[in-house]
Amino acid sequence: MGIREIQVAGHSFIIHEQDNVHDSVTGRALTGAWLWDSAVVLAHYMATHLDFQTKHVLELGAGAGLPGLTAARLGASRVVLTDIKPLLPGLINNVAANGLGDKVEVRELVWGSEESKQSELGEFDTVLMSDVFFDPEEMVGLGKTLNSVCCTNTWIYAASEVRPWTADCLNELVNQGFRVIELQSQLGPLGGGSTVEDDLEAFAVFQLMPPLQQDCQLNDI
Repeated sequence: MGIREIQVAGHSFIIHEQDNVHDSVTGRALTGAWLWDSAVVLAHYMATHLDFQTKHVLELGAGAGLPGLTAARLGASRVVLTDIKPLLPGLINNVAANGLGDKVEVRELVWGSEESKQSELGEFDTVLMSDVFFDPEEMVGLGKTLNSVCCTNTWIYAASEVRPWTADCLNELVNQGFRVIELQSQLGPLGGGSTVEDDLEAFAVFQLMPPLQQDCQLNDI
């Protein structure tokens, strides 16, 4: 698919998108092999709303890894990019292409698996996700993983293109005890796409609170 250069808050990122990465069972192309617009939306939101200085950051379903790489450039001291095994070489390549190997590591993580235990990955201040709200059935595993990696001081941010099934995915997480707060909505990713409003897709940024944080206040950074 080639190489893309993305600008976020004065930082330039080189993103290599992968060709011919397929699910070994179904044969379908793995969508995490390329950069999705919601990752760009989340990266811009992070740069203008969140403080990453010295933070430990986890990205779930990282795909091409732009939000996690952005966190590293914005001052995070440790970033872990996670996804399924076939997508890891692409993540490793993007970490190297942006010279962030001293801050960013790549790990395999299947949602809901035993490897998602907090003791395996460590503690995180922030969890990032982009375009993970596709299949409501996958939300059970995602919820289990979020509960495993989060502590009372962990904040979760997710960006998604708003599709007919997005609400179903979010409702499934709500049914698991998560609180979902919409922080921002917009038409189209920043810095690209059509200028005709009817041609633009809708995107939203959410904050999620796991059950253990139900008594916490909304993060104000």
